Amino acid sequence: MMKKTETPNSANWKLLMLTGMLSAVLLSGCHEGHAEVHEHDEEESKLIVTRPLKKDTIVTRDYVCQIHSIQNIEIRALERGYLDATHVKEGQRIKEGAPMFKILPLVYQAELRKAEAEARVAEVKYLNTKRLADSKVVSEQELAIAKAELEKAQAEVNLAQTHLGFTNIKAPFSGLLDRLLVRQGSLVEEGDLLTTLSDNSEMWVYFNVPEAEYLDYVSQEQPEERKAVELVMANGATFRHRGKINAIEAEFNNQTGTIMFRADFPNPEGLLRHGETGNIQMKKLVKGALLIPQKCTYEILDHHYVFVVDKDDIVSQQRIQIEEELEDLFIVSDGLNENDKIVLEGLRHARNGEKAQYEFEEPAEAIKHLKLRAE
Repeated sequence: MMKKTETPNSANWKLLMLTGMLSAVLLSGCHEGHAEVHEHDEEESKLIVTRPLKKDTIVTRDYVCQIHSIQNIEIRALERGYLDATHVKEGQRIKEGAPMFKILPLVYQAELRKAEAEARVAEVKYLNTKRLADSKVVSEQELAIAKAELEKAQAEVNLAQTHLGFTNIKAPFSGLLDRLLVRQGSLVEEGDLLTTLSDNSEMWVYFNVPEAEYLDYVSQEQPEERKAVELVMANGATFRHRGKINAIEAEFNNQTGTIMFRADFPNPEGLLRHGETGNIQMKKLVKGALLIPQKCTYEILDHHYVFVVDKDDIVSQQRIQIEEELEDLFIVSDGLNENDKIVLEGLRHARNGEKAQYEFEEPAEAIKHLKLRAE
């Protein structure tokens, strides 16, 4: 049987056909890939648009504060002498009237004995003069002089007793002791500081408020819940008890343009102590606030902008003024109204002056998924 052989021309023809078929397959795949990418780009370039939300909103302001005890006093020596006894320890809680220090009272005891002796002499003189006066031996005037001398002597006794009492120092109120600045046996002078005593059952927290914010506060009727404030302590934790604004100072500080507010906090666990610092969080009501999500905005040279879509679906750049900044939200004071349509999603695909394809999302829905919701 004779074997059939291929000619060079037939082999070339088969190679050409195979190459053509492979090219067709590859070209078809490329067209399909381009179609998928183009469709994906169209989906990405579609914008989501919303409107500002207008409603009354509560804004929280932070102020650096100083924490003071309701009573914080210095315990000082009332008389000169040696510190004879110390009845307290540093950091101790003591009750009103508890003994704290005793100053060696030798001088005052001697003064008291001297005054008591003089008072007894004056009493004897008065009684003798009275008997003579009753017998008409001496005049009523001499009796009056003897009585006055007795009263003077008794007053000297009372004064000596008072001085002696100053050597026993007692707690004027219940509270917490600070460091003991004088040790037993030390010579103290009148007026020397021995320690300090704090009543921490209630704390007075002072913070400075700028003049404009003070005017906003006093110009609005403040219900009781608006007077309530919270204290953020130095470790970032919020104090478990809420405070209340109870006082505003009478004068502004002309150098800082601020005025001092005072908020009172209960402190039953004694966590807060005199001299601590923290931050007061005070709430402010903004009526008819115009709210937009922060992600709608972008910045150019410290100015905030949004993309606005007009009635003909044309996108334009709009500069806005921010009144307040919340978490995930801005309150806008100028540049927008509640009927404007603004770009929420797809800012990088928005082009100034171009017509936009978009889907509209209601403002309440746009804000609902953010971290902070308007109150």
